[in-house]
Amino acid sequence: MAKVVLENVCKNFGKVQAVSCFYLDIDDKEFCVLLGPSGCGKSTTLHMIAGLEELTEGNIYIGEKRVNEMAPKDRDIAMVFQDYALYPHMTVRQNMAFGLKLRKFSKSEIKSRVLDAAEILGMTDLLDRKPRELSGGQRQRVGVARALSVDPSLIICDEPISALDVSIQAQIINLLKDLQEQFHLSYLFISHDLNVVGYLSDKIIIKTLYYFLVDFSLLEFLGYG
Repeated sequence: MAKVVLENVCKNFGKVQAVSCFYLDIDDKEFCVLLGPSGCGKSTTLHMIAGLEELTEGNIYIGEKRVNEMAPKDRDIAMVFQDYALYPHMTVRQNMAFGLKLRKFSKSEIKSRVLDAAEILGMTDLLDRKPRELSGGQRQRVGVARALSVDPSLIICDEPISALDVSIQAQIINLLKDLQEQFHLSYLFISHDLNVVGYLSDKIIIKTLYYFLVDFSLLEFLGYG
């Protein structure tokens, strides 16, 4: 695992500034929540960390490495998406193996990692199913297992529970917390719902439409202090 640092990160789309002068430290083994309303730049920030969007200005470091120009597959990061992002024509096993193939793991290592992740999440019986044969909660568990299999320094979760029923949301949140404690993972969790994630976070970054802010007095006021 490794410390992740965003240093004066900015992103412009033409004349529109989506993210302005953002600084963020995510410590090793820390569960960091980025909270804010729709349209405030949360997902754009996530995409820059993951390498899916180029920075307009600033630097991103993972461990001791500056990763601004590094390909997404080489950043030692895994992602869990809101809409699962599973290939519908692939089985669960193939979906989980896809990122490992991009990283040039051997066939034996891919098989071992997929099986290990499936066993940890209790889903070995799902490996030969297609995504259409799974419930929403099961699809999201596949997304978590796929992220876990690459043994990343940081797992980024882009509102991974917002499309799920409330009862399933609790299952996924508890799963992420259990995995953090078991494997000492670091998370950046994107959300707009403090009630959902407040109890499990080590650090909450609140994003308004104009600036980022860490405000622990606000968290205390809301009952998370």
